[in-house]
Amino acid sequence: MTLDKQLDATLELLRSHTSIRDYKKEDIPPETLKRMLVSAQHAATSHFVQAYSVIHITDPEKKEAIATLSNNRRQIESAPVLLLFCADMKRLEYACKKQGTNIQNEILENFLVGVIDTALFAQNFVVAAESQKYGICYIGGVRNNPEEISNVVGLPDKTFPLFGMTVGVPDETQLVKPRLPVNAILHENVYNEEKYDELLDQYDSQLEDYYGHRFTNQKNTNWTITMSDFLSVPRREHMRPFVNSKGFHLK
Repeated sequence: MTLDKQLDATLELLRSHTSIRDYKKEDIPPETLKRMLVSAQHAATSHFVQAYSVIHITDPEKKEAIATLSNNRRQIESAPVLLLFCADMKRLEYACKKQGTNIQNEILENFLVGVIDTALFAQNFVVAAESQKYGICYIGGVRNNPEEISNVVGLPDKTFPLFGMTVGVPDETQLVKPRLPVNAILHENVYNEEKYDELLDQYDSQLEDYYGHRFTNQKNTNWTITMSDFLSVPRREHMRPFVNSKGFHLK
């Protein structure tokens, strides 16, 4: 394959992402999973801190508990692999102790670094998995009950679960959900909000068509309606006290 074709194949892989919630009863070989995780580790990481850990949930009782606590029973029970991605400053605390210093967990910047590092690591894993023809779905529902899920997997202080992920061979076909037009997210030199009214009208029309014709869960809605419903009410207000309880008293 020529370099141009390789580049095209990579771009097409990125554009083909869909969330998969039904999986075939086919295991992922341990060596394949490890190889994908090693590839994911090569994501960018701020100052090389690598502030993440991933818990592979293989115990049936723990899997059942996380399925219940995250309210994602369908896809978790279907998937051969369940991963829990955690922001992790505990290992870095040990690194600082080794050098006779104390880690500064109260600093918002360090908290952000942990969150960003974990997200970059996870997305690198997604690309690795999809390149091997596996499907995935992020599970933000682990933040519905983060304290209880932390207890299930024995997370210490200075660590917290950001999201789960199911992985497996897809047993469904989904249409790719149209993203915002690039003009909506691309600004040149200065931020331009004047374009939003027209662009959002166009995008609402596109999403209405998608929701009305996709293979499953058809519905009559659009992007601004779903965003308004999602963002106009408080959600997961327990996260601040939970994060504080894990040792992150942010300044």
